[in-house]
Amino acid sequence: MTDKRSVPTRRRKPGAGKRQKLKPGSDARLKKVFAEIGRPEQCPFEPDPFQLEALEAIEKGDCLVTAPTGAGKTWIAVEAIRKIFNAGGRAWYASPLKALTNSKYSEFSGIFGEANLGILTGDRKENPEAPITVGTTEILRNQLYDAMSRGEDLGSDFVVLDEAHFLGDEDRGVVWEEIMIYLPARIPLLMLSATVGNADQIAAWLESIRNKDCIIVQEKQRPVPLYPLFLHPSGTLFPLLGQKKKKGGTRLYKKVMHFLKDQPSGRGARGGFGAGLPRMGEVLAVFRKYNLLPAIFFLKSRADCDNALQLCAEYKVMESPERKAGRRQRTQELVEKVPHVAGHKQMTDLTEKALAAHHSGQLPAWKLVIETLMTEGYLDAVFATSTVAAGVNFPARTIVFLNSDRFNGREFVPLNPTEFHQMTGRAGRRGMDNIGFAVLIPGRFMDTRYVARLVDMSPTDVDSQIKINFSMTLNLLLSHSPEQVRELLGKSFANFQFQSRRKKKKKQRAGAVPDTEYLWAEFIRHLDFLKEKEYVTRDNKLTEDGVWASQLRIDHPLMVAEGFRNNLFPQSDPALLAAIMAAFVNERETDEESIHPKDVPEALEEAYLNIREGLRPFAREMIAKGFSATLLFMRPAMTVYHWTAGRDWEFVLALWDSAEGDLAMLIMRTADNLRHIRNLQNVFPEAAESAREAMERILRDPVVPPLEAK
Repeated sequence: MTDKRSVPTRRRKPGAGKRQKLKPGSDARLKKVFAEIGRPEQCPFEPDPFQLEALEAIEKGDCLVTAPTGAGKTWIAVEAIRKIFNAGGRAWYASPLKALTNSKYSEFSGIFGEANLGILTGDRKENPEAPITVGTTEILRNQLYDAMSRGEDLGSDFVVLDEAHFLGDEDRGVVWEEIMIYLPARIPLLMLSATVGNADQIAAWLESIRNKDCIIVQEKQRPVPLYPLFLHPSGTLFPLLGQKKKKGGTRLYKKVMHFLKDQPSGRGARGGFGAGLPRMGEVLAVFRKYNLLPAIFFLKSRADCDNALQLCAEYKVMESPERKAGRRQRTQELVEKVPHVAGHKQMTDLTEKALAAHHSGQLPAWKLVIETLMTEGYLDAVFATSTVAAGVNFPARTIVFLNSDRFNGREFVPLNPTEFHQMTGRAGRRGMDNIGFAVLIPGRFMDTRYVARLVDMSPTDVDSQIKINFSMTLNLLLSHSPEQVRELLGKSFANFQFQSRRKKKKKQRAGAVPDTEYLWAEFIRHLDFLKEKEYVTRDNKLTEDGVWASQLRIDHPLMVAEGFRNNLFPQSDPALLAAIMAAFVNERETDEESIHPKDVPEALEEAYLNIREGLRPFAREMIAKGFSATLLFMRPAMTVYHWTAGRDWEFVLALWDSAEGDLAMLIMRTADNLRHIRNLQNVFPEAAESAREAMERILRDPVVPPLEAK
C-alpha cells in the first residue's frame, strides 16, 4: 500500500535520551542458531515440486499459486509464458506497481529478448504489439473494457495476475475482481499470491463464473527458515519464542516473558526503548557482531526513516575496500542517469556508511538507486516504511520490527498475519542465506505478545472490495444492458462470499461484503444520476457525451466530464490544462493562505476560479445525491503550472512545500489524467493536443528518469 502522507500523530522523539550504551550480547541458546548463518552450497537450479505442479495445473485450467515471498513464484510465470511464446501465442503479465512492472520488464527482456516484450504502465508505452506484454493491472482492466465495447476478445492467450491477494485491497481490489469477471474463459489465468486464508473460496468462485477448473497450488514452506529474535534494551539478543504450547502456538521465551512482566503495563507505556527510536548505530553494531546484516528496519513513518539515519552518526561500516569502491562506482553509474539525485542530502550515508532511508516521500529515482544497491549487496541496512514489503525485490538477512501496528492512511491498525508474513518474507535471501531473522525491538508501540502470536497465525482471508463507481457504470453500459450488468454483478466475488456465508448461517458482520441486491441498487443509483445528467438515455444507452465520458477512467470522471461539457477547462494552453488537472488528482488539503500572489499568474487564477465556481452547483448536486465530489485547491495547480511552464525542480518544490516524492506522485498522476484527455481527440481535439504537449513537458527529470520518459 502507498504511504501518501506523513503520519499525522504519534511522532517519535529522534533520540533515546540518556540511555545506557548498548553492549552486544546473546543468549547461550543462540550459539547454535548463529552457527547456521552462511551461504548455502551453490548447485544447479532445480525447480521445487510446487513449481512443477503449477506448470502442470495451468495446462488443465486456471491456477492459483499461494506461496511465501521469495519462494519462486515468478519462475512459474516465466516458464508458462515461455511455452505460450514458443507456440506462437501472446501473453499478458499484470502487476500492481509501476516499479514492479518496470523491474519485470527488465528481467523478462533478458529472458525473451527486448523485441518480444512490450510495457504498458501509463508512464511507459513501448512495443504494445509485442507477443508478451508486461503492464499494470489497471491497464489490463482498461483493455478488457475496450475489447468488450468493440465486441471483441482480448488479444491474449494467457494472463498472469501477480500479487493476486490485492483482490482484497480496500482501494484497488475492485480492479482485480473486474479482471477476473471480464476475462474470457478461453484465456488461462495464472494467479500468483502471498499465502491467503481462503484460497479454496477464491478458486471455487472462479470455477463458478469461468466454468473451468481452478487448481490451487500451495507452498507453505519458506525457502529460507525464519528465526525470530528479541533485542533487550541492554543490547542482548534473545530468542523470541520458547516451548510449544500444548494447545498449539508457541510461548514467549522465558527471559523475554520476565522482561515484559517487569515493564509498565498499559498501551502507552510498554517499556523497552520507550517512545523514541533507539540509537540505531548501536543496534547495527549488535547485528554486525552476530553477522545479522544486511537488515531492513520497518518503521512507522517517513520521519522515523530519516531520523534513523541521523541516529547512525557513530556507525562505522566494516567492509573491504573493494566493496566500498564498488558501491561508490555503482552509485555513480546509477546517478549519472538522474543527475538531480547526485546532491541528495543522504548521499554520504549511502556511499560512506552503506545505509539508506526508503519511503514514499522520496523521488522514485532515488528509491531505485537504493533498491539496486541493496539487491546487489552493497548496503548494510535500509530504514523503510512497510510499503517496501510489497512487490519490490528487496531481500535482506534480517528484518526488524519496532511497531506491531501500521498507519493505513486514516488510523493505526494492528499488523494482520498476511502483512506480517509479507514483511518477514524479505528475511533470508534464497541462494544467499541458510537462515533469516526477524528481530523485535520493544518500545511504546510494540506489542511483543501480539507479534509472537503472528508468527504462527494463519494467513488472513481475502474479502471482496468491489464498489460501483461512475467509470465502471459508463464502461459496462458501452457493451451491456442493465440486466446483463446485473448478471455480471451476480458473478462478483462479493456476492459469492455473501451467499457462502448465508448458506453456512454465518452472521454477516458490519462492513461485510455486499450481495448482488446491494450492488445492483448502487448501480441503479449511479445509472439514475447519469440519466438525470444526460450521459445515459431513458432506454439505458450512452449518449454521445456518455460515450466519450466512459474513456475518462480516472478518479473523478464525472466532474471532469462536466467541466469539458460546459467548456470550463482551459483547452488551448498546456500549462493551464495540466494545472487544473493537478487540482483534480490532489488528495490532500493544502495550505492556501501562505500562497504568494506573485506565484499565481492572472491566467491561472482565472482558469482555477472558472472551473471551481463553474462546477460548484454540479458538486452540490452530487453530494446531495450521496456521491463524493473532490475539493479543488490552488497549491497543486500552481505548482504543476510552473513545472509545465519549464521552471526548475527546486523552484516548484519550494512552491509545493512538501516532500518531493509527493510532488513527483502528483505530477505522475496528473500525467495519467492527461493521458485520458489525450484520448478524446475526436471530441476535444484542442484539449487532446494540449494534454499531449503537457505530458511531454511534465514527464522529465527528475520526475521520470530520461530512459523511462517515453
